[in-house]
Amino acid sequence: MKKLIVGLFISVLPALTLAAGAAVPLDTMEPDHANKASLQRGAALFTNYCMGCHSMEYARYKRVSEDLGIPADLYEENLIFTGAKIGELMKNSMNKDMAADWFGAPPPDLTLESRLRGEDWIYSYLRGFYKDDSRPLGVNNVVFENVGMPHVLSDLQGLCAVEPKIGVDPSVDPLSGDVRNGSVCSEWASEGSMTPQEFNSAMYDLTNFMSYMGDPVKLERERLGTFALIFVAIFFIFAYLLNREYWKDVH
Repeated sequence: MKKLIVGLFISVLPALTLAAGAAVPLDTMEPDHANKASLQRGAALFTNYCMGCHSMEYARYKRVSEDLGIPADLYEENLIFTGAKIGELMKNSMNKDMAADWFGAPPPDLTLESRLRGEDWIYSYLRGFYKDDSRPLGVNNVVFENVGMPHVLSDLQGLCAVEPKIGVDPSVDPLSGDVRNGSVCSEWASEGSMTPQEFNSAMYDLTNFMSYMGDPVKLERERLGTFALIFVAIFFIFAYLLNREYWKDVH
């Protein structure tokens, strides 16, 4: 009995941990897998800024190229930097043992990160870095405290000198329609090449791409689901009429 209780506790511990992390205020992000322009920009951002450390080894370049409407030769020329072929898995060349020495743990594969964390978490995390001289890499994150990842997007966003205000601003500016319009940071330690609005939109694209990678058949699944519901509705009519015919003489 003791072993059963311990086993059950161990099995639910990850879920409890994620539930505790969900208490952090997050910004809302609604993915749009039909927006291929956004997904293409997100793919470019992921390849240039994330894939040096993180892989997506449960997906293939060819599938992404076809789904996003990018010709295979252009994808291979501009978005594959490891010498891999278009039909190969999206792996990188980073040595995991060396990465563990540098960062404390090897960078995780991100194929299913959106399924694990959720789009709101990823979008908030990407925009939540700030300067913290007490940390080995000089930065911290309001969504993932004491994270071992450097702020690789600082040349775009800049570096916030204080904790960013995540989860407090309106999701969309009613006048301009900008995603998370305005800056989450009130004081900057260094400036980036993008305005806050541009960076927010870029992080939307990156999160949108990661959301697609976690569920690449979402649009097709929803399309087939619609037909399945229509079939069930039509079948119900015939089933009801048949049932009434069978039971009409039963008193």
